Amino acid sequence: MNKKFAFTPHYAKFLTLSVLGMLGAVGTILADTFFIAHQLGPVGLAALNIALPIFGILNGLGLMIGIGGATYYSISKARGDEQTANNSYTTSLLMATVVSVIIWLIGMLFSRQVAYFFGANSETIEWCQTYLKVIMCFAPGFLFNHLFISFIRNDGNAHLPMAAMLIGNFANIFLDYLFMYPMQMGIFGSALATGIAPLLGVATSSLYYWSKKYHFHIHKIEWRLIPKIIGLGTTSFVNEFSSSIVIMVFNLLILKQAGNTGVAAYGVVTNYALVILAVFTGMSQGAQPLLSQSYGERDDSLTERLYRSTLLVGFVFGVLTLIIAWGCTSPLVTVFNAEHDLALQKMAIEGMRLYFIGFLISGYNIITSVLFSATEKARMASIISIFRGLIGIIIVAVIMAQLWHLTGIWLAFPVVEVITAGLSWGLKKHYDRLVA
Repeated sequence: MNKKFAFTPHYAKFLTLSVLGMLGAVGTILADTFFIAHQLGPVGLAALNIALPIFGILNGLGLMIGIGGATYYSISKARGDEQTANNSYTTSLLMATVVSVIIWLIGMLFSRQVAYFFGANSETIEWCQTYLKVIMCFAPGFLFNHLFISFIRNDGNAHLPMAAMLIGNFANIFLDYLFMYPMQMGIFGSALATGIAPLLGVATSSLYYWSKKYHFHIHKIEWRLIPKIIGLGTTSFVNEFSSSIVIMVFNLLILKQAGNTGVAAYGVVTNYALVILAVFTGMSQGAQPLLSQSYGERDDSLTERLYRSTLLVGFVFGVLTLIIAWGCTSPLVTVFNAEHDLALQKMAIEGMRLYFIGFLISGYNIITSVLFSATEKARMASIISIFRGLIGIIIVAVIMAQLWHLTGIWLAFPVVEVITAGLSWGLKKHYDRLVA
């Protein structure tokens, strides 16, 4: 084995299957965008983009509980503490249940207020409220889907999580078409299709219990584990949740600069950006069980090789992403511009080319953050995630919007990634001294 890297079939399997699964998950949003853009035009596309933060919230909470609980499960199991490992699973189940019920109630009672908070206006409020209400009612499906997938992956099975996510995605695409075209259910049908998808993922994951190959069991709720689970899952939560905050802030800034057409253009850029982020997230989630296991076994050399391997894969993917974004921008934008709106097309092309520069560096920041989270350095992971996805991006976007208007907004993302890379590098140096 190369002394600097850990490219093995086992490593490749975990990364590949995790990336495919995440692409399956983000495919639900792409399907919604495609059908809504073709059925409801730029205003419908703007309404969907205003509602998109709900996915960051649901996925963020699901990943925080799932990844946090599963990481502690994996570390405890590697150290031979089966009881604590099972308690982590049981406590995570309780957390997911309570959070799901709260979101469901908010969706039933306050979906209109949530839509206005996200940035809906008189043109988009009705469609936005309808979409949000349906999605929030399916909160249990989203959270438990992430929970089961995370634990199954950390239990050594990389195939079933991928299958669960892909089955949900393909079902969503089919149901999107069925509900919006033959059945003419509009944006309600699109939301319904998206809500059903994670339920199918949960049903697929439940097959693991019938296989009798699982090693985690319901044992005892251990209240002291809740802060631990939240701490280890904070990076995953912030990475997802911060995207919701960023989308909200960008929507408000762009609405002021370019109206609903600008928001629709940002919707196009956002959807492709979510695909790229899904790949980076898939890489980090695929590497996380291996990082946690090697850390639990106190094999620091293997942990470092796994980290370097994932960084290299992430950098190569970032370069390919930028090449495609610059070389195929116009046809990529046209896919979601059914009415051939010239203003939308122009803004989205400029936005994609500038915004996607940031993906050259995103992999380094995301993967370094996950390394810290997987090895119980939750505070260091949180510093990167919170600055990169929340504090830094908002401050820079607001300042650059004032200085360079729409161009400044598009460039805010790559600027923050560069600043975060410096922060990540400094924290990694500190991490190396801790494990030396």
